[in-house]
Amino acid sequence: MAIDIAQRGRLDYLPTYEAMQAFTNERAVGPTSTVRDQLWICEHPPVFTQGLAGKSAHIFLPGDIPVVQTNRGGQVTYHGPGQVVGYPLIDLKRAGYFVKEYVYRIEEAVIKTLAHFGVTGHRVAGAPGIYVRLDDPTGHAPLAQRPQNGAATQADPDFTGLGKIAALGIKVSRNCTYHGVALNVAMDLEPFSRINPCGYARLQTVDLSTIGVQVGWQDAADVLGHKLATYLAP
Repeated sequence: MAIDIAQRGRLDYLPTYEAMQAFTNERAVGPTSTVRDQLWICEHPPVFTQGLAGKSAHIFLPGDIPVVQTNRGGQVTYHGPGQVVGYPLIDLKRAGYFVKEYVYRIEEAVIKTLAHFGVTGHRVAGAPGIYVRLDDPTGHAPLAQRPQNGAATQADPDFTGLGKIAALGIKVSRNCTYHGVALNVAMDLEPFSRINPCGYARLQTVDLSTIGVQVGWQDAADVLGHKLATYLAP
């Protein structure tokens, strides 16, 4: 069953969070369900969101930016204008894959989106999300910090020379997903300096504009939406 993509524009965060939760709680699930999976593409006004593992100490000076406690995994992040946010609402049991593969597929969709714009995205062992080399965003050499089969999980991921360009935070309830992924396109990045992004001190956050790639929000939203729908399909 294909995923329905809904381009929703700019939405306040809290009502969107509540709507995702309501859709997930109320939908029929399982192989016989006829409820179609959805992918909401949007951006938010400035907001900090705190995950279940989040610590208040990682938010230094929120100022006039609201902080919303959520039930997703992970720690604190920032959403704001110029960032494309994708919320896949997927019945994993019907799709036929598990959470670990779901995360991999989301990350792969982001990597392919970046590749579309000439940028090489990377995974870092022990740190969900997608990263770019600050000195060579288009280079294809593999990272020393990349996940490797059989290697122990890094307790303290190594972000040397890297910037985070996409953050991931998910929730699975009744085998169905909500929350999702955020790709930084052309943002005011200053609010990231008010937090430890994803709980990591001194983790640099970048966007496509910072690394010299000028892309309109709608163009990035269209590509990310297409890649997510493709890679999350059963």
